[in-house]
Amino acid sequence: MPNFNQLGLSPSLAAAVEQAGFIHPTDIQNKAIPQIIAGNDLVALAQTGTGKTFAFILPILDHVDPALNIIQALIVTPTRELALQVTDELEKLIHVKEGLNVLAVYGGQDVEKQLSSLSSSVHIAVGTPGRIIDHMNRGSIDLAHVSMLVLDEADQMLHIGFLNEVEKIISACTAQRQTLLFSATMPEDIKKLSVSYMNDPRLIETKKLYKKAEHIKQLAYYTTDRAKQQTLIDILRTHRPFLAIIFCRTKRRVTKLYQSLMEKGFSCAELHGGLSQAKREETMRAFRENEFQLLIATDVAARGLDVEGVTHVFNYDIPLDTDSYIHRIGRTGRAGMRGLAITLYTRAEMSKLEQIENDLSAKLSKRTMEPQQPQQNREHHSKKRYGKHRK
Repeated sequence: MPNFNQLGLSPSLAAAVEQAGFIHPTDIQNKAIPQIIAGNDLVALAQTGTGKTFAFILPILDHVDPALNIIQALIVTPTRELALQVTDELEKLIHVKEGLNVLAVYGGQDVEKQLSSLSSSVHIAVGTPGRIIDHMNRGSIDLAHVSMLVLDEADQMLHIGFLNEVEKIISACTAQRQTLLFSATMPEDIKKLSVSYMNDPRLIETKKLYKKAEHIKQLAYYTTDRAKQQTLIDILRTHRPFLAIIFCRTKRRVTKLYQSLMEKGFSCAELHGGLSQAKREETMRAFRENEFQLLIATDVAARGLDVEGVTHVFNYDIPLDTDSYIHRIGRTGRAGMRGLAITLYTRAEMSKLEQIENDLSAKLSKRTMEPQQPQQNREHHSKKRYGKHRK
């Protein structure tokens, strides 16, 4: 099994990685790092949790020259949470090069503070498409010397609707740049992007490995489209979650469910890409501080979401694939705590559930929800348990 020194990294960086506790590279790191060091454009298909962040930040750290006071590497992420996560990983290792500076650029942050930071020496920038475009329009960020461009979680970025912004960012970088695209899936938009903006990219893919979620009990409740909302409400009253995330397929379905649960007296809030960054920040702050109990969200909005104390995850809409399922249920059962993940499914969705079970090599416990007490009693019960509506 190779070590980081054998992948072509500088001895000082390889030593720093090992000192941080990483001895052997993961599959994606083993495949990607030599290709990136060789200067090739790259399309890498890898799940979250495979170590993909190290796969691109390590070659970037070796490549960037602190003596040049220009942005030499740009990492574009779909969400603020992921931008901060990537910046965190970079800052753990930037000591290997004296004078190296990293800056996170994202919405919801003080623009003046970002402007001040950009006016000084920045070598690596990490940011979300909207805020990067904002700075480009202000003339406060110069991408003309970016020689390494990373599009992280590119499928999620395009799913949110950032294609135009991504294309503008790519066009603002030097034509001689190296472009690295990391994605969990390979939809048509990603293929078009690679054809239009990449130079003979190498394609690498990691084998999908699904670890057993030891701390998470997984249940599946059968329902119908017509009865789904009431089934969820009955499950909520039965399981009484302390802090939970409810996942829906689209922002429209998030809002519809949020309004219905509010009317029923549940303490809840919504989180989706249609909200302003400031509103999303405020919602996440309130959720972390337990000001409400149910966060109703889309997959994209919850990407990178890590909140301590989430006791339950509900898949109101069944995930499209096993990757999404793993990501969703992984929001609970963290730091050694126990968690409960409940998936609602209809007859038409049984094949999706079976595919998830096959990938996980496990069977979910199947249940049905018996009708609860009469409506009047249910209303009284929910208000007693969940308190006032959240405005």
